[in-house]
Amino acid sequence: MPTIDELTVADLPEAWAAVGFALDGDTCVVGDVRIRLAGSGAGKGLSGWSLLGLGADADLDGLETTRSDRQPTDNVPAHPNGVAGLDHVVAISPNLDRTVAALQAAGLDLRRVREDPTPAGAPRQAFFRLGAVILEVVQEPPEAIERGGGPDRPAFFWGLAFVASDLEATVAGLGDRAGEVRDAVQPGRRIATLRRSAGLGVPVALMTP
Repeated sequence: MPTIDELTVADLPEAWAAVGFALDGDTCVVGDVRIRLAGSGAGKGLSGWSLLGLGADADLDGLETTRSDRQPTDNVPAHPNGVAGLDHVVAISPNLDRTVAALQAAGLDLRRVREDPTPAGAPRQAFFRLGAVILEVVQEPPEAIERGGGPDRPAFFWGLAFVASDLEATVAGLGDRAGEVRDAVQPGRRIATLRRSAGLGVPVALMTP
């Protein structure tokens, strides 16, 4: 099954270092995933990814994807902010059934489709397993589909959720750059999100293991 090699984020490395991520040049390694901080010239937010084990003709319904044959990294640094892994990547689709079909055809491992709405208003979500990381594909709400120009638009990346071994300590260390810790949708887990004042160009959540 495909797994994630690298995520490309249109942020400067300095912004991530400022919120406690350890960097090697323009790259941050979290778990077994490389995050390349490519600056504003790379687009906006989470602009693409590379996958290991992906077929040459795979079509991921608009998610900017390249194939990788690189060996997984074994140099995993300790991050000063306490982040220990990447929990999930979030993508949004104006047509969830179409995107799910495309991802399955490309070999991604669909685990389940959740038909219940989230507190943020997403009516449905699909979850794919890519090694240790989950891809969560969220159905765009009807009003957002209408504003965006209809359901024929491709899917797009949105945000990242990291695991913090001691979430309360991580949030306390970030001060007013992080929101309050609250219950997550997943039973027994807690979550907090980084605020705009954190200076990152991609939405980031922090979760308990």
